[in-house]
Amino acid sequence: MAANLAAARQFHAREGHLRPARKHVELVDGEEIKLGSFLDNTRRRAAKLSAERRAELDALGMRW
Repeated sequence: MAANLAAARQFHAREGHLRPARKHVELVDGEEIKLGSFLDNTRRRAAKLSAERRAELDALGMRW
C-alpha cells in the first residue's frame, strides 16, 4: 500500500489532481504501479479504510 500511496503523491504533485485514467500506470523508483486501478478499487472499499488512510488520500484531493 505504501508504493500505491507514493504513486498517488507523485501523480498529484505532477498533475495537480488525483483523477488518473483507470488504466494509468505510474512509474515510482523504476517500479510500475497501477495507480488507476488502485484508486478505483480503493473507492469501492472506502468504508473499510482506516481514518488515517482516508485522511492521506483526502489530502491529495481523492474523489470518493
